[in-house]
Amino acid sequence: MPLPLRFNRMELAGSLGDLGTVLPLAIGMILVNGLDPSGLFLSVGLFYIFTGLYFGITTPVEPMKVIGAYAIATAMSPHQIMASGILMGACLLIIGATGAIALIGKYTPKAVIRGVQLSTGTLLMAEGIKFMIGKAKLQVLHQMAEPYLAAQQIGPIPVGIVIGIIGAVLTLLLLDNKRTPAGLMIVGMGILIGLLMGTRQGLGDIRPGLYLPRILPLGFPEGPDFTFAMLALVLPQMPMTIGNAVIAEMDLSINYFGTAARRVTGKALCLSMALGNFLSALLGGMPLCHGAGGLAAHYRFGARTAGSNLIIGAIFILLTLLLGNRILDLFNLIPMAILGVLLLFAGSQLALTVLDIKERKEMFVVVIILGITLASNLATGFMVGIVLAYLLRSPKLTV
Repeated sequence: MPLPLRFNRMELAGSLGDLGTVLPLAIGMILVNGLDPSGLFLSVGLFYIFTGLYFGITTPVEPMKVIGAYAIATAMSPHQIMASGILMGACLLIIGATGAIALIGKYTPKAVIRGVQLSTGTLLMAEGIKFMIGKAKLQVLHQMAEPYLAAQQIGPIPVGIVIGIIGAVLTLLLLDNKRTPAGLMIVGMGILIGLLMGTRQGLGDIRPGLYLPRILPLGFPEGPDFTFAMLALVLPQMPMTIGNAVIAEMDLSINYFGTAARRVTGKALCLSMALGNFLSALLGGMPLCHGAGGLAAHYRFGARTAGSNLIIGAIFILLTLLLGNRILDLFNLIPMAILGVLLLFAGSQLALTVLDIKERKEMFVVVIILGITLASNLATGFMVGIVLAYLLRSPKLTV
C-alpha cells in the first residue's frame, strides 16, 4: 500500500533536499545552452507530481548528469540537448517495455549496487565541497565563487567557505530535529543571505502574472542533432542511468520504504523516465531522470511520503506560472555554498549504504567501482564492476 500523504514541515524540508543537484545544472543549461527557463522548471514540477502520485513514496527528479555536465562544458545547442532527451526516452521506453531491465536488475550483484551508491555519494560530496570553495563548473563559468552576492570575502576568508561552514554546522545540529528541520532552515538561511547580501540582479524586472507554457519553444531537432546526441550524450549516459537511476534507486527505495515501494520496479522507473523526457522535450526543458542520490537527499532531510513530491512540484509549477522566465532571478538568491551543503549531506547519506557490505570480495568490488568512477566515470565503473563481481565468485581468485 502507498504511504498516506503528509504535508508538514518535515515533508517541506525534505522536498528541498535535492535542490543542490537540480539548480546548478538547470541554471547552467539555461545560461550556456539556451534552454527555456519556464519550460524547464515547469517540466521538473510536473514530473515531481506525476511520479509522486504514481509511486506513492518520495521519488526524486534530477537532471541527467552526464548529459548536463558535457552539454555545459562544450556549449551544445538546445536542439542537441533536446534530441538527447528524446533519444533517452525512446531507449528507456524500449528497455522498460520489453522487460530487459528486469533481467539487468536480476543479475546485477549487490556489491555493484553498493559500489554505484558509494561512487554517486562520493561525487555528490566532492561537488558540494567545490561549491563551498568556488571551484564548481557554474562558478568557473561566472569567474566568481558567489556571483550573486555583493561581497566575495569576509576579511581574508572567501564568503562561500564561511557560509558553507556555518551551513554544515547548522545542518549537523538540526538533522534529526522535527521542530526546525535542517533542510528548511538551510534553504531559508540561503534566501535570507541572498536578500541581505545579494546583488539582487534581475529582481527588479520580475513582473508577477500568468505565464502559460509554450509547446516546443525552441523548435524541433533535426537529423544531425539526433546523430550527434546519440554518440556524444546518450551512449555515455545510458549505463549511468541504468545503474544509478534504476537499479540503485530501486534498491534504496525498498531499503527506506519496504513494501510501500512495491511500485518502484525497474520497468516502472524506465517508463517513468521515458515519459518525463518526452514531456521535458515538449516544453523545452532538460533531460530528466530519477536517482539514488536524490532519494537519499530527500529522505535525509525529512521526506517520508509522496507529499514531498507534491510540495516541491507545486512550488516549481506555481513559481513558473507566476514569474515565467524570471524564475531564474529568484533561484539566484540562494548562494552556491548553500547548495554545496545540501549536496554534501545528501552524498554522505547515500555513501553510508555501503555499511551492510561484510565480505572482503564484495567490498573489493565496491572500492574498485569507486576508483574507476573517480578516474573515469560511473558508467565505466558500473560495467567493470559487474564483470569483476562475477569473476570473484570463483574460489580460485582471492583479494
